[in-house]
Amino acid sequence: MNTYTVHKQKLIITGVAVRTTNAEEAGPEGRLPKLWETYFQSNLLSAAGGENPHFIYAVYTDYESDANGAYTVVIGHESSAERVPDDKNHVVVAVPGSKYRVFTTKKGPVYEVVAQAWREIWAYFGESTEKRAYTGDFELYDARDFDPANTELQIYIAIK
Repeated sequence: MNTYTVHKQKLIITGVAVRTTNAEEAGPEGRLPKLWETYFQSNLLSAAGGENPHFIYAVYTDYESDANGAYTVVIGHESSAERVPDDKNHVVVAVPGSKYRVFTTKKGPVYEVVAQAWREIWAYFGESTEKRAYTGDFELYDARDFDPANTELQIYIAIK
C-alpha cells in the first residue's frame, strides 16, 4: 500500500452517523453496512450544500481512546455550514486541520480493500514511531468513477 504525508485544512462534513467499535464491526452486528445503506438512501448531497459533490467522506471521529475504544463514523460530503441541517437525520462534524499519513488502497471489491487497508494501517502504527492523533480520520471516495467491485481510495490518518 502506498503512503505519503500531507497537511489538510479543517473540513466540515454533513452526513449520517453511528457510534461503534472495531470489535462490534468485526462481528455480525456491525453497524457500518447499515450506515452506508442509510447514506445511499438519503438526500444528503442537497442537505450538505454541494461542496465537491464527487467526494464521499467516511469520517472517524469522537474517539473514546484509541483503535480499541468507541468512535463515531459520519458518512457524507463537504459542507460550508457548521450548523446542523434542519433535517434531524443528518449531523455536522468538524474534522480539525492536521498532518495526515495517507494510505492508498489497492484496487478491488470495496469491502475487501477497506478491511485490508485498516488491518495494514493498524499494523503500520503498531510498528512505527509515528503516532496517531485520534482527532479525526477519514476515508475519501471519488464518486465520479466509483465501482464497488473495483475501487481504490485514500485513507487519511491524523498523526502527531
